[in-house]
Amino acid sequence: MTAHPVDVVSTAPYDAAVGLSATARALYDQGWMPGTSGNVSVRSGADAVLITASGLGKGRLTSTDTVLVRADTGAPVRPGSPKPSAETCIHLAVYRAFPTVGAVVHAHPPYATALASRRSRAGGGAVRFTDLELIKGMGRSYLDSIEIPLFANWREVPRIAAEVDDHFARPATDPAPALLIAHHGATTWGADLAEASDRLECLEALCQLALLIGD
Repeated sequence: MTAHPVDVVSTAPYDAAVGLSATARALYDQGWMPGTSGNVSVRSGADAVLITASGLGKGRLTSTDTVLVRADTGAPVRPGSPKPSAETCIHLAVYRAFPTVGAVVHAHPPYATALASRRSRAGGGAVRFTDLELIKGMGRSYLDSIEIPLFANWREVPRIAAEVDDHFARPATDPAPALLIAHHGATTWGADLAEASDRLECLEALCQLALLIGD
């Protein structure tokens, strides 16, 4: 079946590229995107996603280091574009699952990664937080509990994305705006880059607290 063309005129505003590169540099400065690791994306119209390019140091990222990709396939919209992030398929899985999500951030914050690894070595299962004030930063009341799904770090990234697709296809009352990948890192999302980034900060703090408390 022939894919429908993407409107490249209206789906990649310059300010979105500026926002992506600025967010990536800020996360690099926090130590959560060391070297070339990590990626950030925003939804760009109904049919496309703007994402950071692959293999570039996030501390040096500029607005030209982004790629507009098709939301259905992850293929670059424009010929000759840089290679998109290797984890593009995970971002697309989130956008498919949550039509109101406008931005996704994937990074390697140390406490979140450590807690995900510890949980994986203990047999896996979602990471659950209760009674902590910062749960509010994930869009919940601090009186609530929140569960962050944990996925295996398969060498084949599309396999991770497929498991993310399967997980969020299951009925859930109010799924958390985040996921963890064992021995790898964390992914958060929100209405925009600011919300997605704030949720990453809150998730990292929750994971640090869990490790300090011994949960």
